[in-house]
Amino acid sequence: MRVRDAARKEWGPLHDVVRDGLVTRRWRAVPMTLAAVCLTAALQYAQNQPWGYGFVQDVGAVRAADPLWLALLRTPLSPFVPALDLPVWGALAQILLVFGVAELALGRRRTLCVAYVATLAGTLYARVAIAAGWLPGSDAQVVDTGPSAAVVGLAVFVCWRYRAWFTGALVVLVMVVEVVVKPNLAGKEHLAAIGAVLMVCAGVSAARGIRRPDPGSAG
Repeated sequence: MRVRDAARKEWGPLHDVVRDGLVTRRWRAVPMTLAAVCLTAALQYAQNQPWGYGFVQDVGAVRAADPLWLALLRTPLSPFVPALDLPVWGALAQILLVFGVAELALGRRRTLCVAYVATLAGTLYARVAIAAGWLPGSDAQVVDTGPSAAVVGLAVFVCWRYRAWFTGALVVLVMVVEVVVKPNLAGKEHLAAIGAVLMVCAGVSAARGIRRPDPGSAG
């Protein structure tokens, strides 16, 4: 019973929102997520073809070596360009699960906003860190993280929004361990994405506090 109660406290509100959305509207509840999965699969197929690799790189591959204006132009597609050296099914599963839950729990607009905040944070971190000498110059040629920074950022934001504190802390801990075990650019961009999303959470909390009337004030 204690385990069940703890699970209900941790995931109950989020579970209810996701279940209600899927029961009432089924797959129509997550059109953005399904579009993102299809787009990622299409870009993965294209970039593995001789005719498509250059095109995908030109429209969605972001590197710190790119001019900032070009990186920003490619950012809308960059979260949906999976890494060439990783199995695509992992990226598709991440998008389907995390984007799907976020779309149901936050709505499409907020989901996209948080996803792009996380993606931009990772991209900008790479530029700043290389310029400051915290990362080797060779990292400037490494392609951005693809879907993973957006996925991590969304996971943290959803956990904060629905008070799933243990799950959110676990996501952060796993990303820290990832950087310790394998200190590559992708892991550090994940931490930058988490930091940016936590700042958004703090800003939203502060704004809510300002709008909430003081119960001790005279009416």
